[in-house]
Amino acid sequence: MNCAWSTLVTAASILAVLTILHLFFFPFGPSMDYFGVPVNISTSVGLPNNVTQITIPVIDLDHQYLPNAVVYRGAHWKPEIGRWLSLCDSSLMEVDIVEKIGGKSCTNNCSYQGVCNYELGQCRCFHGYAGDACAIKMNLNCNYPASPELPYGRWVVSICPAHCDTTRAMCFCGEGTKYPKRPVAEACGFKINLPYEPGAPKLTDWTKADLDNIFTTNHSKQGWCNVDPAQAYASKVKFKEECDCKYDGLWGLFCEIPVESVCFNQCSGHGFCRGGFCQCDSDWYGSDCSTPSISSSVLEWPQWLRPAQVTMPSDTQVSGIVPGFRAVVKRRRPLIYVYDMPPEFNSLLLEGRHFKFECVNRIYDDKNATVWTDQLYGAQIAIYESLLASSHRTLNGEEADYFFVPVLDSCIITRADDAPHLSMQDHKGLRSSLTLEYYRRAFDHISSQYTYWNHSSGRDHIWFFSWDEGACYAPKEIWNSMMLVHWGNTNSKHNHSTTAYYADNWDHIPSTRRGNHACFDPLKDLVLPAWKSPDTSALRVKFWAWPREKRRILFYFNGNLGPAYEGGRPEATYSMGIRQRLAEEYGSSPNKEGKYGRQHAEDVIVTPLRSEHYHADLGSSTFCGVLPGDGWSGRMEDSILQGCIPVIIQDGIFLPYENVLNYERFTVRISEDEIPDMVKILRNFNETEIDFKLANVKKVWQRFLYRDSIMLEAERQRTSYGRVDDWAIDFSELKEDDVFATLLQVLHYKLHNDPWRGVIAQKKKSYGLSGQCIAGN
Repeated sequence: MNCAWSTLVTAASILAVLTILHLFFFPFGPSMDYFGVPVNISTSVGLPNNVTQITIPVIDLDHQYLPNAVVYRGAHWKPEIGRWLSLCDSSLMEVDIVEKIGGKSCTNNCSYQGVCNYELGQCRCFHGYAGDACAIKMNLNCNYPASPELPYGRWVVSICPAHCDTTRAMCFCGEGTKYPKRPVAEACGFKINLPYEPGAPKLTDWTKADLDNIFTTNHSKQGWCNVDPAQAYASKVKFKEECDCKYDGLWGLFCEIPVESVCFNQCSGHGFCRGGFCQCDSDWYGSDCSTPSISSSVLEWPQWLRPAQVTMPSDTQVSGIVPGFRAVVKRRRPLIYVYDMPPEFNSLLLEGRHFKFECVNRIYDDKNATVWTDQLYGAQIAIYESLLASSHRTLNGEEADYFFVPVLDSCIITRADDAPHLSMQDHKGLRSSLTLEYYRRAFDHISSQYTYWNHSSGRDHIWFFSWDEGACYAPKEIWNSMMLVHWGNTNSKHNHSTTAYYADNWDHIPSTRRGNHACFDPLKDLVLPAWKSPDTSALRVKFWAWPREKRRILFYFNGNLGPAYEGGRPEATYSMGIRQRLAEEYGSSPNKEGKYGRQHAEDVIVTPLRSEHYHADLGSSTFCGVLPGDGWSGRMEDSILQGCIPVIIQDGIFLPYENVLNYERFTVRISEDEIPDMVKILRNFNETEIDFKLANVKKVWQRFLYRDSIMLEAERQRTSYGRVDDWAIDFSELKEDDVFATLLQVLHYKLHNDPWRGVIAQKKKSYGLSGQCIAGN
């Protein structure tokens, strides 16, 4: 009887789903049209056997364009790439794609301590829980083992003299205090020693807890865990200055205001963000809760999954089990399958970070308004979120053209020292080695759980390395894949680790783990721009469009210039010595010895002094320096976004899109040996050449902007809070292709032009392209 009743309930559920499909004849859900963003919505619902045959136009690929360049949506591209994109990509047609909706259940509903992946039937456990059903409670200590000399263990960012939350390895005040959930982050709980000399930083003694300044109830100077915010704001009590609100999800000087934490796509409206990990509604899954299961409401499916037809398995009525079903949708290629990885590779790294600003492109204030960060590493989360929300995403790996493996190494950069369970003890203190291990374990997971890797030996897989030196230390197992990086070192000159940070050095990683590959292969990899915080004031001034007559400075560079200057990095290896050489020649600020550069000139600015009007200084300059820091830096993006012609000084290193864009049209490359002749070279450009390059910078600048990520956040804020901030309005007015659009265009070109695709046996796919555009035809 129980079996019959279960079958009846299942059948009724299926009938309800099929009935709801009729509602697809009208559009629903929030639309980006609110911000002026074109969204291509089709409301026609045709069955596959009734699909109208589309006529694909014949393409004339022999058509001639500008010599040495092709204009495509306002950008000068290399001819072989630009011609294909102008003629093929721009004429792409929609095709019918079968999407798979998962229905495999998880053991014991993951004990309500995790999210079920309905495609694999596997649990994704919250921080502090493990096992097939997330039933094992872990003990994540804040401190390393104690010793007589180190009563709280050796230093680690999570070091804690108070209450340790062992599910996240984070330190709080704990029971018995007035505010038990108030964080006691890092130096807050330990003795602070005054500096030995004036101006030097204070030093923390990690062997001595400062319990009086945490726990005391003394009226005149209350302990951090007992001080009343109202009294402190009214200056009626004193408290320890080193205590502040570092953890995400809390705001106010005393962490007294709970706010939104950062989660991927803020859980897409189908879950709750718990400190960085999306706790999805029971019918949804994925790191951002954007993937529907068979029991989710079809009305709430994302727009890119609106089905034309849903097909149930033929044995459903007999078995009473619905392992999944198929939905046919109209899509444009390229299609990208985004792996739903175990949370150790992404969500847990977000949830457990000890500094709210690290590795994210935004946080939220006391009104839950968006606060954009200056984190250069924010590009990784921006690309990941855009892929998860994109109409180019597919849930069917057999239809996918590419496979994206989300490993959030930008958070490993800042989390490697966060807690004992992330110990680098087996990695000789090298964060680069620890990160390599994460990528190798990610490879082990996808190669054991899925069949897609073997289709092309990983050539159609995409990995993002956001570290200073890119994919130099990628494990040898994944080197066939495409690497998205910020550092395109071809090893043509600097063939060893160039970072001044020992922990990031990859020279010491044995070739048995790393292999012998280069850091960057321009034939398969791509350099992406770094994240830059959306700046509405600069956008309104339109520095990117300033003409030549407003650019009074010939050359401008503002940044760390090394040990010769006050506050400069002490390592001679910093910037591979390039910034130091530039300063020796053209330094416009006195160094420690009071000397200027050998060729100091009034219209050449090379200074380490932080400018209060940095963007205006760039906008007032004709040429701007693009030099490395500890590997890549954000100077290329600074120059382009403010309309300044980049002067690239870093031999053998590719900049964003340099293997696809025609850099000669909008940049100047000067070899490191030519630094003494730099100003002479720049002064030799005539006004026509300068105007030409400035005009081309204006054409490409939006390709260095993560506008898609910005507008996704704008839509989330409008949907959740009805908020339309100024930045949302300003950036909605931009219409040219951004970073994400450029990435998709490059992937589309590679899909039909990478030589290996012609020799890999694949199922015949429908591409929506003229035959002339498909390799091998």
